[in-house]
Amino acid sequence: MIDRLSDLISQYKHQVDYCEIRLEESEGTEIRFRGRDIESISQPLSRGGCVRALYKGRWGFVSFNDLDGLKGKIEEAISLAKLGHGEKVELGDVEPIVDQVAVSYQKDPREVPLGEKVALFDHYIQQIWELSPKVSDAAVGYFDANTQVTLISSDGSCLVQEFADIYAGFTIIARQGEIVQTTLLTVADPLDYRIVLGLDDRISERGEMAVRLLEAKPVAGGSYPVVINQELTGSFIHEAFGHLSEADFVYENENLRKMMKIGKPVAVKGLNVFDDPTLVGGNGSYQYDAEGVPAKKTHLIKGGVLTGRLHSRETAGKMGEELTGNARVASYRSRPLVRMSNTYVNSGETSFQEMVEDIKLGVYAVGSIGGQTDREMFTFAAKWGYMIRDGELAELVRDVKLSGNVFETLNNIQAIGDDLKMHPSWCGKGGQVVPTSSGGPHLRIKNVVIGGQ
Repeated sequence: MIDRLSDLISQYKHQVDYCEIRLEESEGTEIRFRGRDIESISQPLSRGGCVRALYKGRWGFVSFNDLDGLKGKIEEAISLAKLGHGEKVELGDVEPIVDQVAVSYQKDPREVPLGEKVALFDHYIQQIWELSPKVSDAAVGYFDANTQVTLISSDGSCLVQEFADIYAGFTIIARQGEIVQTTLLTVADPLDYRIVLGLDDRISERGEMAVRLLEAKPVAGGSYPVVINQELTGSFIHEAFGHLSEADFVYENENLRKMMKIGKPVAVKGLNVFDDPTLVGGNGSYQYDAEGVPAKKTHLIKGGVLTGRLHSRETAGKMGEELTGNARVASYRSRPLVRMSNTYVNSGETSFQEMVEDIKLGVYAVGSIGGQTDREMFTFAAKWGYMIRDGELAELVRDVKLSGNVFETLNNIQAIGDDLKMHPSWCGKGGQVVPTSSGGPHLRIKNVVIGGQ
C-alpha cells in the first residue's frame, strides 16, 4: 500500500506546489451509562483517508471512506485547488521523514475483555448512586481507541504513526430543593488502561463534594487575592493564553500580531510557559504532527517575555518562523489546524502554605468547569472554592467565577508554586476536538475579580 501511495503522489506532484495522502484505520470501545443504566456499548471500527493539494496559495481537500479510486481522489483535490488563487503560500521547510512509530502500552486496553470493562463501569455507576439520597443524576463514560495513520507527501515523507486514547469521565449531580450542584472527574492515560482501575475513593470524594456544595454559600462578588490550583492554572493558560499563541489566529489578526509580538514582556519575570507534545504519557503527546513535522518543546513565555508561538507548515512559512510541529487533526475527515498539545506553566519555588499564610481575606479556587474567552478577556468558573481567612483555608464556597484580562492577570501573579501537575483535557477548534493536556503549579494572583452574590 505504501509503495502504491508513493507512486500515485509521484505521478501528480509536478502539477501542484504540494500534495499529500493521509489514511487512517481506527478501532476502539465506547461504554456510556446514564442514570443507573447502560446507555450504549459500541466497538467502532473506522477506515478512511483524505488528499490535500496546494496550488498557487489555494488548498484542495477531499476526504473519503472508500479507498478504491485513489487516483480520482487526488485529481479531485488538485482540481479544487486550481479553482482559484489565494494568498501566496510557501510551506515551512521540513526534512522528508521516513519512519514508523508504534504505541508502547503499559497496559493495552485491547487485552481487556469487553465484559470486564462493562462490569467495572457498572460498579462505578452503582457506587455513585449509593453515596447519598441527594444524588439526583449521574453519567459515566469510557472510551479507548487505537489508530494508525499513514502519511505520504510530495516532499518525500513516508510516515506510519500509531496513536492511542484511554479515557473515563464521571458526572455526579446532587439536588436539594431548587439547588443543583455538579462535580466532575476525568482520568486519561493513552498508554495505560490501569488509569481507570481503583477509582472508588476518588469517585466517592467527588460525590461527597457535590452533596457538600448544596450547603455551601455562593462566594460574595468582589476583587480578591486568589490562589488557583493546578487544574485551574492549566485551564487558564490553555484557554486564555494558549489559543492566542496559535499562529493562524495571530497571522489573521493585525491587532493580535501587535499584542503577541515576539520579545514583548507579557507576564511577571518568573513565569515560564511551554507547549510540549513530547511528554511521555501526555494526553496531547505525539512524535510527529499531522504534516509529518517532528514534535518539539516550544518555550512560549520565558521569564515573562513572549518567546514563541505554535505553527503549522503554512503559518511558519507565512510568518518566517521556525516550525514547531503543532498541525493537528481530529480524523481523516479534517484538515490540519494549528493546535496546542500539552501546555503548562512551569514550576516555581513557593509552597502552597507560603502562598496563603499572609492573605487576610481571599479565595482559593479549585478546578475548572469551563469558561469563555474573547481575545485577551476571559471568564472561568471553578468547580468550587474556599475562603482564605487570616492565612488559613476556611469555609467551602460555590459559584466561583473569575474574570479579567489575560495580560493583566499574568502580570498580577505574586507567587508560582513548586507543585506542577498535568491534567487531561480536550480542545475544540474549527469543529475538531483533539486530546490535550494542561497544567501547572498553584498560582497566587492579586486583584482578581470574582463574580458571585
